[in-house]
Amino acid sequence: MFTLSPIKRRVVYVSVFEIIAIILSTLFLMALSGTDAKGSMPVAVMVSVAAVVWNYLYNAAFESWEQRNSIKARTFWVRSLHASGFEGGLILICLPIYMLWYDVGPWKAFKMELALLLFFLIYTFVFTLIFDKVFTLPRHSPQEEGPA
Repeated sequence: MFTLSPIKRRVVYVSVFEIIAIILSTLFLMALSGTDAKGSMPVAVMVSVAAVVWNYLYNAAFESWEQRNSIKARTFWVRSLHASGFEGGLILICLPIYMLWYDVGPWKAFKMELALLLFFLIYTFVFTLIFDKVFTLPRHSPQEEGPA
């Protein structure tokens, strides 16, 4: 087990997550599109880059919205809104990529994106469980946490 600072932990998480995601997405896209790795890896890389950039921009905007609206807690409904907005935006970003790269219509591109969305739901859950076992969260002493 390794303990990293919060910033290093985030960088390692995103880097390892995306490297594995690109490999697995390439295989998944090969199966969905009937193309080889040369035809699917560039899409996996494009979608990976789009997801990382969208994640950063969306979370910054969402946190700003939370502050403007004095949202104090991330309730079930706030988290549902966050997840729905993120995935909805990612779908809108990815559909044109699939349509142009694979020369498919919107319905086929949407089905590809839904399949990948379900895959990533499971992958993210499993990856995070394993990551949290390998890279533990830093422990804080009571003095570091400040007043209660």
